Amino acid sequence: MPLSNLTLSIIAVLGLVGIGLYALLAANHMIKVIVALQILAKAAILAFVAAGQANGHINTGQSMALTVIVADTIVAVIGLALAVQARRYVGSMNLRSLSNLKR
Repeated sequence: MPLSNLTLSIIAVLGLVGIGLYALLAANHMIKVIVALQILAKAAILAFVAAGQANGHINTGQSMALTVIVADTIVAVIGLALAVQARRYVGSMNLRSLSNLKR
């Protein structure tokens, strides 16, 4: 029995969410955290497009996906800028070494 496109999309979304959450929880490097957030954002994009296709409003799903892409890019750029500044100030991108910044 072949799977429908919606079923495959849901499986892909759940897989990406699982991978993204695991990577987010297991990461101790700032770049890995940003990559994990990117994976979670891609799951949200796929979910919006799949939901739009399932409801027959594909244009709405695609416009929401475009909004997520723009917001995700801004978050990634700011996160990478913070990672570079932390590396310059602390000397490491390890999240545990950032605890030295507490006063």
